[in-house]
Amino acid sequence: FVIMVEKKISILFATSNQNKINEAKSILGPIGYKIEQLLISGEPPRFIEPKSLGIEQVAISKMNQAKHMLENSNLAYNPILVEDSGIFINSLDNFPGAKSSEVENEIGIEGILEMLQGVEDRRAEYRAVAVIHFGNKIFKSFGVWKGQISRIALGNNGFGYDPIFIPDDSDGRTCGQMKKEEKDNLSHRNKALKNLSRHIKARQSE
Repeated sequence: FVIMVEKKISILFATSNQNKINEAKSILGPIGYKIEQLLISGEPPRFIEPKSLGIEQVAISKMNQAKHMLENSNLAYNPILVEDSGIFINSLDNFPGAKSSEVENEIGIEGILEMLQGVEDRRAEYRAVAVIHFGNKIFKSFGVWKGQISRIALGNNGFGYDPIFIPDDSDGRTCGQMKKEEKDNLSHRNKALKNLSRHIKARQSE
């Protein structure tokens, strides 16, 4: 299976998050791909997400739904990229996991801190899965960023749980206190996309 890259192929990224798009551009652009947001009638598509099954199954489900939406369109043969991620907290039995964004909307990061009040085990990890569909092939890649949940929210950078996540491989600051470039170089999404990049490059040389 050979991926031709004489000219930049447009990969359609099924996300409404511009930060994710920019991160994908910085990693997949240099190996010959143009990253564009997947839009249906000018809007990011709305997906049905099987949250109870985990982030990998959510990503695969989104991928299949996106493929179906593009059937019989002029974008039907473009590669499709889907990324899904969440934060998994050890002492909460990996909650909120695949439901991270919904839980954040419902109780916020302060709600998570309340749930951990008096809990000594603060271990947690961000997990990401990146899935890309080329023709009739699907490639998957994973990224994990280990750390712990802080006692209080610190910093206004990033999004989601960043103000309460202290990575193990940082200097003790939360992600919310890091500059974007610092976070991007270490993040779970960066790891997943870089692994995906290596996977694609290996296929190019076959």
